[in-house]
Amino acid sequence: MLQLWRTNARVREGGYLFLLTLCCFGLSLFRIGYSGSNKYLFLNWNLFLAFMPWFFTSLLHVFPKWKERKLILWMIGLSWLAFFPNAPYILTDLFHLNVSSSMPVWFDLVLILAFAWTGLLFGFLSLWDLEKLMATKVQKRWVPFISVGLLFLSSFGIYLGRYLRWNSWDLLNRPGSIIQDVGERVIYPLEHTRTWGVTFFMGILLVLMYISFRLVYSRNTFPR
Repeated sequence: MLQLWRTNARVREGGYLFLLTLCCFGLSLFRIGYSGSNKYLFLNWNLFLAFMPWFFTSLLHVFPKWKERKLILWMIGLSWLAFFPNAPYILTDLFHLNVSSSMPVWFDLVLILAFAWTGLLFGFLSLWDLEKLMATKVQKRWVPFISVGLLFLSSFGIYLGRYLRWNSWDLLNRPGSIIQDVGERVIYPLEHTRTWGVTFFMGILLVLMYISFRLVYSRNTFPR
């Protein structure tokens, strides 16, 4: 097992994400025990949803032959797209931050940021996986543009979740209602300025954060 940890980057990545997830869960349990309130317990569910995009792209590492089967690739790609907005969505849980008599506000800030950072890692690492796959299917010069488009599409998904309260499961349960809400905002954009304001500025933020993530992650100057 130790040898696998040393030689397999994917195992190390998964182990690190698992430890981060445990830390987040531990913080949430500590808050419940200390304050007697389960106010932020929902963050664990949000983090599970953020984990799903990474889970889908990880399947292609576990079963590499799936990369050659178009139907499976489409199924995984669409599933990834449906859940990807959940990864950066946790950033908007900062909306819940307020002064509480049961817990210092600084602890709640640390709690939410820990969940948000872990969710972002799940999302960004899965997007990087997808970029590597796309580079084998389309011309490489188009990959960055596709990634930017996916990040802006994700920011639109964040709006749907935060303000209209849709979630990924509703794509199966109530697809008609989602299409109606999305269509209304596409056909009458000037009547929904908040929609496009959130989508644009959150998209810019995600693109800048992803570029920063790629820059740091690919840096190879750490001491050994």
